[in-house]
Amino acid sequence: MTDFTMKTDADGVAIITWDTVGKSMNVMNGQGFLDLEALIDQALADDAVKGVIITSGKEGSFAGGMDLNVIAKMRDDAGDEPAKGLFDGVMGMHAILRKIERAGMDPKTNKGGKPIAAALPGTALGIGLEIPLACHRIFAADNPKAKIGLPEIMVGIFPGAGGTTRLVRKLGAMGASPLLLEGKLNDPKKAKSAGVVDEVVPADELIAKAKEWVLSGPTIVKPWDEKGYKMPGGAPYHPAGFMTFVGASAMVHGKTQGAFPAAKALLSAVYEGALVPFDTALKIEARWFVNVLMNPSSSAMIRSLFINKEALEKGANRPDVPDQRVKKVGVMGAGMMGAGITLVSAMAGMQVVLIDQKQEAADKGKAYTADYMDKGIKRGKATEEKKAAALDLITATTDYAALAGCDLIIEAVFEDPAVKAEVTKNVLKVVGKDCIFATNTSTLPITELAKASDRPEDFIGIHFFSPVEKMMLVEIIKGQKTGPRAVAKALDYVRQIRKTPIVVNDARFFYCNRCIIPYINEGLRMVAEGVAPALIDNAARQLGFPVGPLQLVDETSIDLGAKIARATKAAMGDDYPDEAVDEVIFWMEGEGRLGRKSNAGFYEYDDKGKRQGYWPGLAVKYPHAEDQPDLIEVQHRLMFAQVLEAVRALEEGVLEDIREGDVGAILAWGFAPWSGGPFSWLDIIGSPYAAERCDQLAETFGPRFATPALLREMADKGQSFYGRFDKQADAA
Repeated sequence: MTDFTMKTDADGVAIITWDTVGKSMNVMNGQGFLDLEALIDQALADDAVKGVIITSGKEGSFAGGMDLNVIAKMRDDAGDEPAKGLFDGVMGMHAILRKIERAGMDPKTNKGGKPIAAALPGTALGIGLEIPLACHRIFAADNPKAKIGLPEIMVGIFPGAGGTTRLVRKLGAMGASPLLLEGKLNDPKKAKSAGVVDEVVPADELIAKAKEWVLSGPTIVKPWDEKGYKMPGGAPYHPAGFMTFVGASAMVHGKTQGAFPAAKALLSAVYEGALVPFDTALKIEARWFVNVLMNPSSSAMIRSLFINKEALEKGANRPDVPDQRVKKVGVMGAGMMGAGITLVSAMAGMQVVLIDQKQEAADKGKAYTADYMDKGIKRGKATEEKKAAALDLITATTDYAALAGCDLIIEAVFEDPAVKAEVTKNVLKVVGKDCIFATNTSTLPITELAKASDRPEDFIGIHFFSPVEKMMLVEIIKGQKTGPRAVAKALDYVRQIRKTPIVVNDARFFYCNRCIIPYINEGLRMVAEGVAPALIDNAARQLGFPVGPLQLVDETSIDLGAKIARATKAAMGDDYPDEAVDEVIFWMEGEGRLGRKSNAGFYEYDDKGKRQGYWPGLAVKYPHAEDQPDLIEVQHRLMFAQVLEAVRALEEGVLEDIREGDVGAILAWGFAPWSGGPFSWLDIIGSPYAAERCDQLAETFGPRFATPALLREMADKGQSFYGRFDKQADAA
């Protein structure tokens, strides 16, 4: 079966319908392009056809974009000369879309040709917008749920099928920048206001309106194919355009710190393409697109942020047990975490019983949902009806009896084993035998906490990140006796609240905090060594981390770091390795500089909590060394401190799937997204070099950088992590 079909009606309008076989939303692949081209050729050659409408057979959507599995493999499939193979393939796509755009017009006079309209029933993303941009007019159904845009930059590439060149020529560089550089998505009406689509019409009139236009004898020459075309906002050599590109360059580098290859390549394609005729601009776009595809960053980002993330969300590692969707959840503790868990659960349509020791606290926890919905209403993202529906699902109380009928309990009380144990026992007195009990903790061992339950097989850890409603990752932790039904329940719940789960085994700090803490600690060690704080934080930001380690300590609070250090030292005794770190963190705590929450930490803050630069007292206590290390050394210390913990977690069986290690790292603490995650980064630099660099770092800075046995073995064999451990590749 073909994804594209065509029917010509009595009025001579050929309607090409895109309906990808076996998919809920259209996605483009190589064969799809060839099928579309064949139908366009047929329509243009048929004298009975007066014009064409390209639409979708999927209700409520046009297309979700290119099949990213295809893009991820394009380089590998491109033969012995991958760059040339990729370029030829991309130029082949350009030729098909250019054929749509020119529609049989005489190349010299622009006469003739057949009008081609795009009729979008709903969402149109990536190639699903690039094809319409090549058409002569874009009609979008008035579907407020639809998203229209070019989100490629979010997975490490940019629109490479003419979308970059066409959008800039249609809107100007300034108008196109939010869509291209930020991947901004709009509903149809906002897309029309931005100039992306031409008309928004009632859904039931979509084809009729497009047909009416096609038969009206419209002018179909694109502005950039007319003589005397001038780019909106000015070309780069125009005074206004020059300032636009100067500003765009500064904005891109300010936001990305030069760490994301796709953003720089996109800007280059836009700038260089704006200096030349349209067809030459398409070649430039193709060359920069190939440049990005040849960079291992693009395939790593696509793999982690799309393919692997989607696989985990669909239950790649879910036990084979019946459906465990949650109907009624009990949340113990109405603090910030409990309130956030209540919010996302109610938003997903579950009944929620929110319990705290005092009714006032429980009511405050419920009010968090009301406040959140009020903000959404102000931004037009929610309605009073949705707010009322969410609040109706929440029962805020002090009465444990209200938990009757819950099939999942999430305990989010104070991080104290005794307090958690008491709550666990009290809950189990009133819930049924089928109820799963989950504890939300970031550090306490699940196996120990499960001892408070008489059903440890139904006890599991669910580690949310703060703030719950914004953070997309949830870490599920299996205790030694946790059973498969508890794992399935946790996974099904996380899917219901539309977040991404990873499942790990119980160990100190689990997976995410196990890797985050060494990142922070390495920054603190460098402070004590006299490395300039600005060098430490900026080195991290230039690696693509959202915040440097010192800023991260301020954001999470210094006293929390001190508390974790004391607890870890008490548990590890003589094996505790971080005395040098404690010196810095305990001193800051003693100075009363507890981070942003106290408006005093490694940074100084104004009365509104805005950072004002590093606290001068830090340099007094830890003077800057006369000889500062080079940038790469600082970056390698920060990177290897984290990735070696990820390798050890895999080695020890805490991680069971490297996909979870990579996706979890990016979503939990923003690990260098351009790299695809810790294991992808090690694959990019290669295991032999990684082991060699670890040996150098260990010799200079100590045994924390010692090469794990697994990495040493892989280096000796020349293996990669995805070559050895990729479960998805094994399944294929």
